[in-house]
Amino acid sequence: MTAEHAVEPVRQGGIQVIARAAEIMRTLGRNPQGLSLAAIAQEVKLPRSTVQRIINALAEEMLVEHVGAAGGVRLGPALGQLINQSQTDIISLTRPYLKALSDQVQESVSLCSLSGDRVYVIDRIVAERELRVVFPIGVYAPLHATAPGKVLLSQMTEEDVRHVLPESLPVLAANTLDLPQLLKQLQQVRDTRVAWDCNEFLEGLGSCATALDTYLGLFVLCIVAPDSRIATRRKRMQEALLSCRQDIEHAIGKC
Repeated sequence: MTAEHAVEPVRQGGIQVIARAAEIMRTLGRNPQGLSLAAIAQEVKLPRSTVQRIINALAEEMLVEHVGAAGGVRLGPALGQLINQSQTDIISLTRPYLKALSDQVQESVSLCSLSGDRVYVIDRIVAERELRVVFPIGVYAPLHATAPGKVLLSQMTEEDVRHVLPESLPVLAANTLDLPQLLKQLQQVRDTRVAWDCNEFLEGLGSCATALDTYLGLFVLCIVAPDSRIATRRKRMQEALLSCRQDIEHAIGKC
């Protein structure tokens, strides 16, 4: 056996470990509250002993962390640092497109991501008009009552959605959906790739959003406006939003 042939099984074994570690981290990403080793093993269909070895290696790099006395595991702080670095990149790459979208629809727009069980606003452009929506960068918003939150939930299975959200959803405004209504609407979001909210989070506020799937990860592109303008300009906003998403994904690489 040549040296090259001897190295090949080791290389393949290393690739398999990386693939398994990636699947475990994806599983934890879908379950931000954390999972037990047994639950992880069941999700990824690996022996518990194998999962434990991989978890221990990831924990040494702070990519996962142990939580609680019951031995749960969730994504770790090192991953958050990597996400923050990638967000810096995504901000610089998407800002010209956000500005163009805001100018086109004359409304405020934002770039969002998932942070635990909330929507996190990474960047925003505030519309230059008399009646406009102004919100700070870094604000956290509920998943169940906002268009970007619905987009993020639509990427999950119904079982995962039920894990992330409480059975009784907090009523925040006149049109806040309950869980059965939300689950039904999420299927529509999966079909159309666009989510809407109107008077669900804050009275007088509406938004529309779509997923932004890039090599830097999954983000959400969102238009935020007074509910009266959302209600009367849905077609124009949707077309502009989807066109902007397509331009960004084409420019920086779709995942």
